[in-house]
Amino acid sequence: MIKHFIDLSYFKKSELQKILNFAKKLKKNQIKYNSLLNNKSLGLIFEKQSTRTRISFSIGMQKLGGKVVELNKNQIGFGTRESAEDILKVMSQYLDVLMIRNDNHKQLSYLASLNVLPIINGLSNYSHPCQILSDIFTIEEILGKIEDKKVAWIGDFNNVLVSLVHAAEIFKFKLNVITPSKILKKNKNIFSNKKFNYVDFNANIEKGLKNVDCIMTDVWISMGEKNIKNKKTMLRRFQVNEKIMKKAKKNAIFMHCLPAHRNEEVTNNVIDGHQSVVWKQAQNRMYVQQSILNYLIK
Repeated sequence: MIKHFIDLSYFKKSELQKILNFAKKLKKNQIKYNSLLNNKSLGLIFEKQSTRTRISFSIGMQKLGGKVVELNKNQIGFGTRESAEDILKVMSQYLDVLMIRNDNHKQLSYLASLNVLPIINGLSNYSHPCQILSDIFTIEEILGKIEDKKVAWIGDFNNVLVSLVHAAEIFKFKLNVITPSKILKKNKNIFSNKKFNYVDFNANIEKGLKNVDCIMTDVWISMGEKNIKNKKTMLRRFQVNEKIMKKAKKNAIFMHCLPAHRNEEVTNNVIDGHQSVVWKQAQNRMYVQQSILNYLIK
């Protein structure tokens, strides 16, 4: 049976926990697993710019003994020179798994539904599951079991947040989503009006940050987004600065998936401060994604 990694919501907690547990083993002893994926091949398609996803998948696969080939959508004529379905079938003759980073989640889900080749969502316009699963890995590494923790997301409503909401409901940790009312209203139907047991959406910064163990944010303006001036004005008071960090627990950590627009959604003092774990987040992407590759291929 072909497995895919499209959205966290498709998984049971036990499956995701297995991926996290093996990621811990991989981080503890990379040399032990340096031939784990010998003679296996990973294809990468980037329709959107990427730094961490590109490097972490490429280096991670190579460290497990596998091969990596980056494919240019236009050069191979994906969906133009021949159908996406036919190209995927051809790829399955050479590749063991394909990671796609695009701006069309429906296409990503459709390609996975063909069950020709394991597909990984490296980021889409809807979600970013690899990022959030590795963020859970980081939180547990620093603070302990996620189930006992309280996380606050402050800022825009985007694809990273969607995966974080999925994670909260699966791992059963308290998540406060703090975003302007207008932004929340605009995105209220993205979950099809689902009722949540562990997620609270509001615009109250004081209430949302009380007793939280972790504060997370992301850029205010996503790639290709328009009407940015008004949005930046709306989000100005949701900037993560030292005053904001003091509203959380004393030992709370700060997380950002990067890239960061410094002194916009987060100040230099916070992202470079002692509570910031953003560089550890970036490092842990590789271990969790190595575990995802192993889960799908083996």
